[in-house]
Amino acid sequence: QVQLVESGGGLVQPGGSLRLSCAASGFTSDYYAIAWFRQAPGKEREGVSCISSSDDMTYYADSVKGRFTISRDNAKNTVYLQMNSLKPEDTGVYFCAAQGRGPSLVAYEYDYWGQGTQVTVSS
Repeated sequence: QVQLVESGGGLVQPGGSLRLSCAASGFTSDYYAIAWFRQAPGKEREGVSCISSSDDMTYYADSVKGRFTISRDNAKNTVYLQMNSLKPEDTGVYFCAAQGRGPSLVAYEYDYWGQGTQVTVSS
């Protein structure tokens, strides 16, 4: 059974950092593109970052470039999202997702989803 479990969310002040983790089970995550999405109240789900399966190429939304870093640890079957210089507009529920095709930041292209972890950036 494919399962993705996010962790690492919380409350942080503007300018602070968090590291989110996405632990995969039921499949070998290095064969899948893994992405992070976020959804703020009243807004559509937004692609934040993804990492490809074959060559670990990384992709970022313009809003997070230079501040967020996605990485994977194949031995732990885990993908991370390091978030630095956080802003209030980064607030939302962060989801990780997986699919066996090419990297993408389009939500409907993903087959498997975690339950999400809340990130709140506020003073």
